[in-house]
Amino acid sequence: MTNPPRAAAIVVAAGRGLRAGGGGPKQYRSLAGRPVIARALAPFCGHSDIATVQPVIYPDDADIFAGATRDLRLAAAVPGGATRQASVHAGLEALAADAPDVVLIHDAARAFVTADVIARAIAAADATGAAIPVIPVADTIKLTDADGMVADTPERARLRIAQTPQAFRFAAILDAHRRAAREGRSDFTDDAALAEWAGLTVATFEGDAANMKLTTAEDFSREEARLAATMGDVRTGIGYDVHAFDDGDHLMLCGVRVPHSRGFRAHSDGDVGLHALVDAILGALADGDIGSHFPPTDPKWKGAASDQFLKYALERVAARGGRVAHLDLTLICEAPKIGPHRDAMRARIAEIAGLPVARVAVKGTTSEKLGFTGRQEGIAAMAVATVRLPWAE
Repeated sequence: MTNPPRAAAIVVAAGRGLRAGGGGPKQYRSLAGRPVIARALAPFCGHSDIATVQPVIYPDDADIFAGATRDLRLAAAVPGGATRQASVHAGLEALAADAPDVVLIHDAARAFVTADVIARAIAAADATGAAIPVIPVADTIKLTDADGMVADTPERARLRIAQTPQAFRFAAILDAHRRAAREGRSDFTDDAALAEWAGLTVATFEGDAANMKLTTAEDFSREEARLAATMGDVRTGIGYDVHAFDDGDHLMLCGVRVPHSRGFRAHSDGDVGLHALVDAILGALADGDIGSHFPPTDPKWKGAASDQFLKYALERVAARGGRVAHLDLTLICEAPKIGPHRDAMRARIAEIAGLPVARVAVKGTTSEKLGFTGRQEGIAAMAVATVRLPWAE
């Protein structure tokens, strides 16, 4: 059995996209509470066959990009060029030092790519060397002359609408882009056209009609309404975690360093609050528990900061086209007192999750000096996560 190809994805987000309205680049506009660019990136971040996700952005957008994608695991963004072609070339060069076998090239304005399309893209690139997702044309197409008169009616059965991600063997498409740059060719509207010019044979595979490109204000209005109608599968997950005290001078609770006379005995940083939230989110997805994704026997997670576990769980939600609607956490201990740190904890969880603080609750209680928490031997945490998923789930 052959090993699957090592795949990377380039997501191009360097355009201005002002035709969509909204006062800024369309890739940073909110769509049903989540930035378009985050929706476009998340399915690649959450796909098990994608090793690296390489964003390409407009140089002045670094801060807004960081804010829109803070819950995603990405390669460091690289600045794009004056054209889409130049931006893709920049992304390819950024990957060249640790070249993948195949690369998927996707537009940030396509916010609805699915895991199935990504899998088909990887398989097609591995099998053919160059392939693009397409969908049939439903309408009759007319070619017009300079005066707007009909000049020809192409045979509809052979026409296809090209989408992204377009997929290629990495070495071949990098060579094609380098050659085009040397020869001063910068007029290609997609990578398939450049590949054809370079002599590559481009295959096609089944696309997805929902994987449409957001271009106008009407596109945004339509998709807002569609998402509101489809995000009706409301899931609730419950999480629980406990850690014993050990030597130390502080505790990590909800991503906040809390001074204390003891520390946690744990493989990671022992953050019971974040661990309980992770299990609650995974529970809402019916996707195992924190131990199955981050085994305590794995030395990789020794002393690890728990915010990365929460980010991972959030990526799993985003990869399925969903979003977290609310997080509710209760910390159970005699000491330290939670009240003085509650606001900082809520703010930190909200920052990691990309949620308004109003959608994060943190509470503290005691066990009336009963049990191990009452004897101040450790801390327990209980969490509830509310997750909204498309009905297709």
